Amino acid sequence: MPDIGSVWGELGGDPALLARVSTVVRPGALPARLPVRELARACVGACALAAAELGAHRAGRAGVPRVTVDDGAVATAFTGERHLLVDGRAPQAFAPLSRFWPTADGWVRTHANYPHHRARLLRALGVPEDPAAVESALRDRSALEVEETVYAAGGLAVALRTPAEWAGHDQAAALATRPLVEHVRLDTTRARALPPLDGTPLLPAAGLRVLDLTRVLAGPVATRTLALLGADVLRLDAPHLPELPDQHADTGFGKRSATLDLAAGGDRFEELLAAADVVVTGYRPGALDRFGLSPEALAERRPGLVVAQVSAWGAYGPWGGRRGFDSLVQVATGIAAAEGSPQRPGALPAQALDHGTGYLLAAAVLRALTEQAYGDAAGRGRLVRLALARTAAWLQDGSHRPGDGAAAHGAGADGAGADGGEADGAGVRAVPYDGPAPWLAETDSPVGRLRYARPAVSFADGPHDWARPPGPWGADAARW
Repeated sequence: MPDIGSVWGELGGDPALLARVSTVVRPGALPARLPVRELARACVGACALAAAELGAHRAGRAGVPRVTVDDGAVATAFTGERHLLVDGRAPQAFAPLSRFWPTADGWVRTHANYPHHRARLLRALGVPEDPAAVESALRDRSALEVEETVYAAGGLAVALRTPAEWAGHDQAAALATRPLVEHVRLDTTRARALPPLDGTPLLPAAGLRVLDLTRVLAGPVATRTLALLGADVLRLDAPHLPELPDQHADTGFGKRSATLDLAAGGDRFEELLAAADVVVTGYRPGALDRFGLSPEALAERRPGLVVAQVSAWGAYGPWGGRRGFDSLVQVATGIAAAEGSPQRPGALPAQALDHGTGYLLAAAVLRALTEQAYGDAAGRGRLVRLALARTAAWLQDGSHRPGDGAAAHGAGADGAGADGGEADGAGVRAVPYDGPAPWLAETDSPVGRLRYARPAVSFADGPHDWARPPGPWGADAARW
């Protein structure tokens, strides 16, 4: 069962600090057969505690501020892209060709939100851009054949697997040998000293520079969280790979956005890297290596750097180099089968693998910064690495309970308090969940009037919102 104690241990945190965490449990938030609410609560709680810890060190406080994790805020943030309105308009969550399709022997799920992925899918199947043509082409093929054919063409399609089928897969075996949060020492150079903080709100990441080389969705969630905590976050994208505008609006809070051709703009990137404290990457493993952006190469040119990587399947195993998204990882790892029925696959109530991994990635960065500046072995560059498929294994590990169902995540499920509240926290309080309204806000922005989910990360004297709304994709200069 996911809980904040286990993930705080994975992050190398002091278990005594768990007493600073209070939980507001709201039965009915994020209903699912799997313990999604517990996972979401643990990820956000660990991130907030890591932020409070770093903030206390930098402010010279004797104690770590109290952390509050409210299921309502967490559930709203985990479904934030569904609550987003841009000038009153709701974004389209998935493109028409991003969905489940029946095959000759099961189901397959495709992802075609981006134009280049859509073009590769259609080319692999040899059909025009017509859902009826895609459905006809898939009905006569096996799910595994479709998976391999589309991936070979650079597209995205994954066959539905049961948990048992995934457990027998070589990629699952590779994941099983890895921790939820991987930590690697990159060099022996002392990191830059963090200046002290004063004033309110307490911004643990103030003065830190973060290069954001991420796309949907876990990486942008992590960097959006670091921006909330005061970091100067500069997102860089290739000019020929524009982000979906609504997606950028949802995850662009607190950041600046610039474009840079890494092949032609190497000198500018080196200037940015030389002044950076953190680099976060979210492309498939190896995709950035040809530009000299492997963790080892980055640390060689910028000693003391913290590098954070997130991928779909992990940076190892037979699927280590594959593209992937939350929806596809759910399908491959057996989550879609567990949440569905014999007639049709299902899905989690949120893109919880993306969001959860994003908060864990931000937490890992914050803990790495704390250890660099205040740990027993101060300094040294660090790599922290997470994978959606590894988070999926954590969600499913020991999660099935007798009678589990969408309504079965009720009070006292595991004897740790109402709704399985954290027994190791400072307190658990159960209150009704009446929907997301209390955790939604509105603001004007350069891209229009936005309704959005307020931050879920909360601690005493901490920030309550981002310092700036999102701007248009690529509108800022590529400089600090």
